[in-house]
Amino acid sequence: SVKVVTVTPNGKQIISGCYNNASDEGIIKIWDLEIGKELFSLKNDKFLISSLTVTSDGKQIICGSFERILVWNIETKKRLFTLKGHEAPVHALALTDNDKRLISGGCDNTLKVWNLERETEFNTLNFNDQSVETLAVIEKQVISGGRDNSLKVWDLETKEEIGKLIGHTSRVNAVVAASDAKRVISGSGDQTIKVWNLEKGDELFTLTGHTSSVKAVAVTPDSQHIISGSYDNTIKVWNLETGKEIFTLTGHTSIVEAVAVTPDGKRVISASRDNTIKVWNLETRKQNFSLIGHSHFVTSVVVTPNGKWVISASRDNTIKVWNLETGKEIFTLTDHTSLVLAVAVTPDGKRLISGSSDNTLKVWDLESQKAIASFTGETELHCCAIAPDGVTIVVGEYSGQLHFLELKG
Repeated sequence: SVKVVTVTPNGKQIISGCYNNASDEGIIKIWDLEIGKELFSLKNDKFLISSLTVTSDGKQIICGSFERILVWNIETKKRLFTLKGHEAPVHALALTDNDKRLISGGCDNTLKVWNLERETEFNTLNFNDQSVETLAVIEKQVISGGRDNSLKVWDLETKEEIGKLIGHTSRVNAVVAASDAKRVISGSGDQTIKVWNLEKGDELFTLTGHTSSVKAVAVTPDSQHIISGSYDNTIKVWNLETGKEIFTLTGHTSIVEAVAVTPDGKRVISASRDNTIKVWNLETRKQNFSLIGHSHFVTSVVVTPNGKWVISASRDNTIKVWNLETGKEIFTLTDHTSLVLAVAVTPDGKRLISGSSDNTLKVWDLESQKAIASFTGETELHCCAIAPDGVTIVVGEYSGQLHFLELKG
């Protein structure tokens, strides 16, 4: 399907951006406008083309894609360089200052200015800093993190904000609580992980080592280790007491979107934009196997309380349930009509909740494999969590709204 078109400055050629579902790749096609024939095409890996522009001399094509901008030389048909910085599809491009600067607009609500001569980002303008990206429930409190770089603490009963943890210099992508309910761990776009004292509201220490944005964090049940996943495609294991990195797990070929730990603390589950879920043995520090079946990025992963199932959410609009021992898919849930962004399981392991970019939260009965309840928000539902009572559900919206729901029946 053709997504975008533009015309070269001399008016002789049309450039189109399309997505080939069969080969799962974005393609740029260059056409002769007079005879209507395709001259050649450029392949854009597994990313659709969402925007296009051409330099005034007609020598370079610039295309916006998912979280990146690619610059091509038309004569050599070679990719010159890639600009990375957006955290969502790039839907608008414009050149200025004699083609020395590029302005890009993304679905992440940012406007970025790039120096094309230096191949670097010059400036960023943010239009929405309210989006709730991550949630954790700790006894009677809720911790939320988002694009305003802070962590907010909410009272679960009064639904009021009672505190704020400030220290990150970029969006907070992930938050999790230690089992002692006194410490909170957060991962951020500033490439760091921070450990906080929840009672005092103080930062205890910062973990550094990832070379790109930290997208996911988890804690082992004994609160001895932190597990982190990053845009640098790696998973790191840290000592929670000392803040020291212990080792790194490599194997994913794209961003690690989510991490989880089995209830016995022996295995780590990681989900990635390479469309796979990997199971790792923490003792041997090796991969056990991969769970393969999703056709797009895996966005969220959770392990059932009995440690027998892994449940994954994906941008292919589905939720899959896997047998953790065999690595086999058990069943797929397909009621969402758009990207599934988050999943969580009730403490008894009987029900699943899922948040989606179709603006709905669904409650699933895992035995019957059916959706038994639904809630509709105003915008995309980016994150969800279930309180220890198994009744209270907290949902975070892209708009910044936080919803407190009750699971009945």
